[in-house]
Order: sequence, then structure tokens, then C-alpha cells
Amino acid sequence: MSQYYDVGDETVWSPSNGASLLFMSQVGVYQEELGLPSGIGPVQADECQIDPVVFKEFVDALLAWHRRTTHAVMVALSEGFVATMLVLAERAGIELNWQSVGPAEDGGLKDVQVPAAPVSSEAAWAAALQHKARELGRFMAA
Repeated sequence: MSQYYDVGDETVWSPSNGASLLFMSQVGVYQEELGLPSGIGPVQADECQIDPVVFKEFVDALLAWHRRTTHAVMVALSEGFVATMLVLAERAGIELNWQSVGPAEDGGLKDVQVPAAPVSSEAAWAAALQHKARELGRFMAA
């Protein structure tokens, strides 16, 4: 069996029940971390609606959070979720705000690891994350 994540009448992802359950658990974790709703509604009768306006705001905030994170373990733990969200955003036709994504310049970092993970350039970071999303998207049935 599988579940269906839809934006309007278009299915953007159709994962197995197990993958969907794990994904929705992670959605809850990041909603709490960011203090924002994700725009991903509850799964009802194996279907889930995504509100593209709320989803865009959530993914933009998620990208900014991920970029500011310098804790190597947190980066590793979040990278797959962020890539999954990028695939969904692309399939939904949502343009993300990569311009506002940058390392915190105001000292607003938290959970800093010593030594901190190396900070790559904006372009290199974005390219690596987009590559990961493209690779992952090949395995995400729509």
C-alpha cells in the first residue's frame, strides 16, 4: 500500500506506508524546531493535501535553518529530510527563496559543535543539496 501527497489534484509523492509514517514523524519534529506549520495536512484515507503557500514558507525557513547549522551530526540528520522537502517543492512548482539562505551573521547560531563543521560557500552548499535532492527524487514515486 502507499499514501498520496497531493497539491490540488496533482500527486507529488506516493511513498509506502512505512516511509510515509517516518516522513510525517519528521515533519512534526521540524515543525516544532522551526515553530512553523509545514502546510502538510494529516493523512486521511491514504491521502494528504499540501498547502503550497504554507509549504513554501516552511521549506524556505527549513533551508535557512539548515544553512545556519554547523553541528555535523545535526547536518547529517537533517540533510535527507531537507532533500525530500526540496523534491516535493520542485514537483509542486514552488520556487524557493535561496537568496535569503545564508549563514547567520549575527551570531545567532545554536547547538554549535566544537570544532564546527566546515562552512562551504553559498553556491557549493546549494549545489550539493540540490544534487542530493535530484538523486533522491529518482526514488520517490509520484
